[in-house]
Amino acid sequence: MKLKIFGALVLSLVLFSSCKKETPVIDGTGTTVYYNGDIITMEGDEPKYAQALVVREGKIVYVGESAEAMTKAGKGHTMIDLEGKTLVPGFIDGHSHFSSFGAQAVCANLLASPDGKCNTIPELISELKGWYKKNGVDKTNGWIVGLGFDDAALQENRFPTKEDLDLVSTDLPVMACHISGHFSVVNSKGLELLNITKDTKDPSGGIIRRMPNSQEPNGVMEELASIPAMLKVLTPSSPELGDFFIEKGFELATSYGYTTAQEGRAMENHLQLADYAKRGKMPIDVNSYVDYMYPQYMETEWYGKDYKNHYRIAGIKLTLDGSPQGRTAWRTVPYTLPPDGQNADYRGYPAIPDDNEVARIVDMSLKNNWQMQVHCNGDAALDQWLKALEPAVEKYGNNDRRNSLIHGQLIRMNQIDSLKKYDIVASLFPMHTFYWGDWYKQIIDEEAAMHISPIKTCMDKGVHVTSHTDAPVALPNLMMIMHTTVNRVSRSGDIIGKDERLTPYEAMKCITSWSAYQLFEDDIKGTLSEGKLADLVILDKNPLKVDPMTLKDIKVLETIKEGKSVYKRK
Repeated sequence: MKLKIFGALVLSLVLFSSCKKETPVIDGTGTTVYYNGDIITMEGDEPKYAQALVVREGKIVYVGESAEAMTKAGKGHTMIDLEGKTLVPGFIDGHSHFSSFGAQAVCANLLASPDGKCNTIPELISELKGWYKKNGVDKTNGWIVGLGFDDAALQENRFPTKEDLDLVSTDLPVMACHISGHFSVVNSKGLELLNITKDTKDPSGGIIRRMPNSQEPNGVMEELASIPAMLKVLTPSSPELGDFFIEKGFELATSYGYTTAQEGRAMENHLQLADYAKRGKMPIDVNSYVDYMYPQYMETEWYGKDYKNHYRIAGIKLTLDGSPQGRTAWRTVPYTLPPDGQNADYRGYPAIPDDNEVARIVDMSLKNNWQMQVHCNGDAALDQWLKALEPAVEKYGNNDRRNSLIHGQLIRMNQIDSLKKYDIVASLFPMHTFYWGDWYKQIIDEEAAMHISPIKTCMDKGVHVTSHTDAPVALPNLMMIMHTTVNRVSRSGDIIGKDERLTPYEAMKCITSWSAYQLFEDDIKGTLSEGKLADLVILDKNPLKVDPMTLKDIKVLETIKEGKSVYKRK
């Protein structure tokens, strides 16, 4: 009897063993595990860290503990030792002008310290001469061109004029573009080629500055007198040059950790970007907001939530005023220091003086459910948008549109409630506190200067916020954006609005998860979460653990787009 029982037991064990399924071995070929560093997920309201992150087929498949990561990774995976460095989600700029990144990389650097060397007009002249000697004008349509001069940072505290640029050359046209992107200066030859004379009238929304007591142009152009001229000069003259500029733009963007860039005011340049994307050449995502004068592009295959070969049109762009540091932002109160040639009641001016035209554009956008990005620096410009928005919202509703205020430097505190009412994302610009904080204290009253880009107040009132570069206004350095959002310290060391500072974690969310939300991409980007794209940045230091005053010094070591390295610091 005992023998029979033993035999039955052995048989049952054999049968059980033969029926038991073996645990399949996961094929880890093409899988990458990142470990041994500060992996910040950017999920939630407080910092969360993971021990390891697993990437497969361009997506994140696991974030968490190291032991479990080994199981998820499978056999044959690749291990990346972060060696104590920091891994964060890929950077997403809430507003920039990617089409001009190439020009910023190629043309003369006219920025003041610390981003350039042009702190005086003679240094600006020298920089343009040196650039021409080294590069010639074959890649710039025959012009000597520089970007980024800043009258507020120049020791002379004035714009250069045609006489200054004539010292660079009288035979070749010369153009110096202002750091704001809203002004440019050309020499005498440049005025001749642009056909601007004493008889040329100022365009609507722009000004051609004149010589004292004369109608002769002095070389300085503002807003819509300047922007078409800059586009004419900076637009590459051949497809080959177009590709060269775009390639240089991507090199610059990825070196600063961008995995998603933006063309914040697309015009004909959309066609060039779309063609580049069609050829499969874009290494990272680029979203465009099409200028309201080109609504036909909204009817093309490129408009929508999904990228095609890393490119899409995301919505419509409306520009309602100019630059606060250039004093063309439209205010309801006068500047305390008006520009040359303006009276004491000068308040800037609108880009579109006709309120009915603004109402038409806003109505068109909401009717078609196009997400809007609206450039308003001054409070009068924001009043104009809100006035147009109210009847359009009554007609079409306001369900999750994520329309965005861009810049908002000089908005009033009582306007923030309207941003909340209409669920407007405030993509603000605290970078100005460093570059122009001291200047603002001269051109507007000091109390208003303390509240430029009131990002903390917006947050406290429940408004979604982001912080952006507006490059090429400055370098597309998102660590500098984080630095200024946290510190708000001017060039002279003054704190510009202590109560408007964000924490380092909040500032990091402005360029990751919150900017992904702004662009309707928070389901695929912005945090290190399972199922999202493996858009990653490796930094040499942890922004949450360093002295906040050193945030600007943190370097991008590697940029990874959907699991593929697109930049590595040498």
